[in-house]
Amino acid sequence: MNFDEFLRAQLPGLVRFAGVLTADSHLAQDLTQDALVRAHARWSRIGQLDRPDLYVRRMITNGYLSWRRRWSVRSIHPVADTGRLDRATAPDPAIGLADRDEVAALLAGLSRRQRAVLVLRFYEGRSDEEIAEILGCTAATVRSHVSRALAGLRQRVRAEQLTNLEVSES
Repeated sequence: MNFDEFLRAQLPGLVRFAGVLTADSHLAQDLTQDALVRAHARWSRIGQLDRPDLYVRRMITNGYLSWRRRWSVRSIHPVADTGRLDRATAPDPAIGLADRDEVAALLAGLSRRQRAVLVLRFYEGRSDEEIAEILGCTAATVRSHVSRALAGLRQRVRAEQLTNLEVSES
């Protein structure tokens, strides 16, 4: 497969992957473009791989994981949603957006590597072995990251639920 064919087939998925990974469409486009420029320069070698798409995803993931070192420090501070709607009586399309925002805020609280593993697992549907190949680690390390990330998310959700319960009782 030549680079143009690869690009036509994979570009939308690569940009979506980077977008979910970064939660920033501009950064996602930049990371994807940087990875594709580097991949194009080495396409004679990358194009021979069994799964060049995994290799390019690894390039995007590595770019994301090292982005903080290259650019100015960026911090995400999610704001607590104080005016939640009664979801049972308000079938509103905005609920999907609010849910996505809530998930993005929860993911933002994870380490970059844990976030990358969860995005690859649950958004991309990748196996432990594929994730390990993308991140350059073992499948056991991937499982460890998933376990710790999910435990951290559960803890944050429980803490938010307790806080919301205390606020509603007072």
